[in-house]
Amino acid sequence: MTAHSATAARVRTGGPKDDGPKIVEHVMGWTLVVVLAMLVTQLGLL
Repeated sequence: MTAHSATAARVRTGGPKDDGPKIVEHVMGWTLVVVLAMLVTQLGLL
């Protein structure tokens, strides 16, 4: 089995290129940042 046929036989199991729209990931990331910032300020950790 050559290297080319070995890599062609692999099944993709997902990853960054198989995700949904990038805007959803971007919005969810910023939402997490805002929630963490609110938690830190409410607990008086800053």
